[in-house]
Amino acid sequence: MPRIVNVDQSQAWNGYEGEHWARNQDRWDAVNAGFDQPLLDAAAIRPGERVLDVGCGAGTTTRLAARRAGPDGRALGVDLSGPMLARAEETTREETTQEGATRLGSTREGTTRQKGAVDIGFERGDAQIHPFPNGAFDVAISRFGVMFFADPVAAFANVRRALRPGGRLAFVCAAEPEGNDWLRAVAGLRGILPVGDFAAPGERDASRGPGMFSLADPDATRGVLSGAGFAGIEVRRVEGYGLWGRDAGDAAAFLLDSGPGRHLTEQVEGEVRELAHRTLTNTLRAYERTGDGAADGKGGVRMRSVGFLITAHNPGEAPCPLAKTSPTV
Repeated sequence: MPRIVNVDQSQAWNGYEGEHWARNQDRWDAVNAGFDQPLLDAAAIRPGERVLDVGCGAGTTTRLAARRAGPDGRALGVDLSGPMLARAEETTREETTQEGATRLGSTREGTTRQKGAVDIGFERGDAQIHPFPNGAFDVAISRFGVMFFADPVAAFANVRRALRPGGRLAFVCAAEPEGNDWLRAVAGLRGILPVGDFAAPGERDASRGPGMFSLADPDATRGVLSGAGFAGIEVRRVEGYGLWGRDAGDAAAFLLDSGPGRHLTEQVEGEVRELAHRTLTNTLRAYERTGDGAADGKGGVRMRSVGFLITAHNPGEAPCPLAKTSPTV
């Protein structure tokens, strides 16, 4: 069992929250897929490079990074969540069987290895204190996995030490809550569920501790990364449209069954939960798309999420090779 200092988040992601994400990996990937391409392009992963995926969850971005690194590279995913890492290994094994092109590496809790072209490993650990080898990686990435550190400066400093001189950092974190369609929809349940200031404008204070919007203040995040020793910090606002369900009722059930949704519905009686589902379903009808009517030819409930794409590098001999794809914030 690895040493963990981020105890509260470990309990959450090894409890219902992590189990929900593991069970619904495909659905969460569909929600967040719009951020994959911008993240990987910003990371500029080259063949043969070693990639660290922080807060890798069920391993989708780890596998995508490994493909870019190719047969001479490697990708290691690290996460607090046992359930999500188990799903990551299971999915990687399935892809190994289907493609014959993955070499699943060892973890701290077991070893599975097959010959193939892409080298992927997963380890359970707390990125704040995990004993990464110094300078072992060329690039570190994360898709919404770095907002939950107990001590963000210490965690990012530990990640920086794992990077070689000139090694790059690229991650996506949540931006302002009011820019997210799904959060505004859930906030509309105020008066039915004990929503409080959930998704309220301005909810982006890192002093509140780990949380979805702990890095939503660009200036504060620059300070965190500078304090951790990173240089060349750039912040760009990005957005993506995710698929939340096949229709409004399905998307409402999915949202209310997620960790934050379940926290709200557990505090009310069954009839109130049913009212919340009906109300949220009606709200989400505005986001339903049919295959023929949608601009991209895709149906389902599609909502916008906003984030910051943040890049930096570990000061050293090599510059950070990041192309500017959109204005910085």
